[in-house]
Amino acid sequence: MKRIIKGREPQSLLEHRLKSFANYDNYSEKDELRESLLTEQGHICCYCMQRIIADKMKIEHWRSQDEYKELQLDYNNLLGACEGGQGSPSHLQHCDTKKGNIEITINPLDNHRNCEDLIRYLGNGEIASDDIAVNNELNQVLNLNMQTLVNNRKEVLELVLKQLKSQHPKGDWTEAILNKKIQRWSNKQNDGQYKPYCQIVIYHLRKKLYSISRRKQNNHY
Repeated sequence: MKRIIKGREPQSLLEHRLKSFANYDNYSEKDELRESLLTEQGHICCYCMQRIIADKMKIEHWRSQDEYKELQLDYNNLLGACEGGQGSPSHLQHCDTKKGNIEITINPLDNHRNCEDLIRYLGNGEIASDDIAVNNELNQVLNLNMQTLVNNRKEVLELVLKQLKSQHPKGDWTEAILNKKIQRWSNKQNDGQYKPYCQIVIYHLRKKLYSISRRKQNNHY
């Protein structure tokens, strides 16, 4: 899960909210809304970080529109999500499709509780959290450890590590090399898109960077 910084809401959403009897269902400019969400999220799902496109995504209400009708047109409650196995059996669903109306505490929009700091990425592609509530949400509510997602994350991480080993076969990964790679995976590309599953790569490269830093400190003393 990657932290999302909200941009300016679509003008059509703002104008629609001012109308009498305005609700989400009678908001007709959802294509404009999708484009805004894709732009600020770098075209990755707000939960699992797989690639999403305008005609194969869902507009997610972090607080469900059924339970929180006052938030159904609130841009700060809206996210772009993947289809999450919609129509599949429950155990094959994930993200918004699996979540439904269940409330969760982890929020990629939260400025005070950065979701990136709450999640650990294991080398086998699984994710976890030391926060018991968040760990339950990742596994039971969002189903982010569904095997397909685990495999995808593991494959991305292994590919990056393989590239690094190929470029630096002696394993002499300096802080500069790792920082450059972290920067590349942290920022949007020239097309405005993040790399899918970017956070697992960032997490493990930062761990290696930390190990180098600690080793330098120990050698210094």
